[in-house]
Amino acid sequence: MRPSSLTRLIRAKARELGFELVGAIPVSRSKTIDVYNSWLKKGYAGSMTYLERHAELKEDPRRLLPETMSLLALGFNYKTVDPSEKVNNPDIGCISRYAWGDDYHELIRSKLLVLENYLCQELNAGNISRSFVDSGPVLERELAQRAGLGWIGKHSNLINWKKGSWFFLAELLVDVPLEADLPFTRVDCGTCTICIEACPTDAIIADRTLDARLCISYLTIELKGAIPVELRPKMGNLIFGCDICQEVCPWNREAPKSPEPGLRPRPENVSPQLVDLMKLDQTAFRQRFRNSPIKRTKRRGFLRNVAVALGNWAHVDAIPALSLGLFDEEALVRAHSAWALGRISDLQAKTKLEEAKLTETDPEVLREIEAALGVFEIL
Repeated sequence: MRPSSLTRLIRAKARELGFELVGAIPVSRSKTIDVYNSWLKKGYAGSMTYLERHAELKEDPRRLLPETMSLLALGFNYKTVDPSEKVNNPDIGCISRYAWGDDYHELIRSKLLVLENYLCQELNAGNISRSFVDSGPVLERELAQRAGLGWIGKHSNLINWKKGSWFFLAELLVDVPLEADLPFTRVDCGTCTICIEACPTDAIIADRTLDARLCISYLTIELKGAIPVELRPKMGNLIFGCDICQEVCPWNREAPKSPEPGLRPRPENVSPQLVDLMKLDQTAFRQRFRNSPIKRTKRRGFLRNVAVALGNWAHVDAIPALSLGLFDEEALVRAHSAWALGRISDLQAKTKLEEAKLTETDPEVLREIEAALGVFEIL
């Protein structure tokens, strides 16, 4: 089968499966690998050490699949509904919209498997293939731009000029030649810096350069330990991920909505009450976030984030929930609950901290308790 005919068929199948953006390129060495390695050396990846371990593989897709001849770059729209106005209330938790529904990894992997089977079995056009969604050792934004899907915006996300940036990126490596698409060569951010100015933690440190260590998505998901004290007040009520840089982007004003049923928001994930979330034990957490991206943080990481949000609310009504956290089985939750209680100017909060100090044995938690009690002395 001619590359043009094969490409037309696989493109049609991909769109049938829900991939709104589809582009093909011949395999080659990465054109931005040196920039990526420089980013790693500057420490911008934070604790994501796996990125450095995978760096050599990202240099060329053929290191993953030596037989690779072509690569299909794909974009899957995850915009469903607009956030509830409730998330503007400080007692409501704000969860990134991509995590409102089912786990996209499972959803898109199943579609990629169908696409691979279609190519290799139904069309009998290839023998070997390999696919990824958001987790493979490939420089996916570079590949997507080279395949004509869009350009990399100043917030470092890929932007399609017709459809915006609410996309998961996926890749399919194949051992057959495909008709190549032209790369996207225009950069249409112009002089706009809205995303840079809107970032609460100043994580976008330069044009298209992100310091992940400051990014709220990193802090609430990737970071497994304590959140730096100086960044906690800047996180507001964000408890899983952050969409701010995309919410303010002008290219997303007319972004279309995804029809994918699996991404349909679960009501309990769109605007949850923070005080209710602190009541989740391990069983309840597992049940509530079954087949959800949120389970990635594990219960301790998620309640850590909730405790910070309650501290930013700093209302006396948060004291009962934070008192639960102060005596949680996880030291990480206890430490951040202590910090949060220190933000509430009320005698009840001080009393709870003093009670916890009598029985606490973890050094880090004790430091947080002491620091929180110190705030009351200043007051």
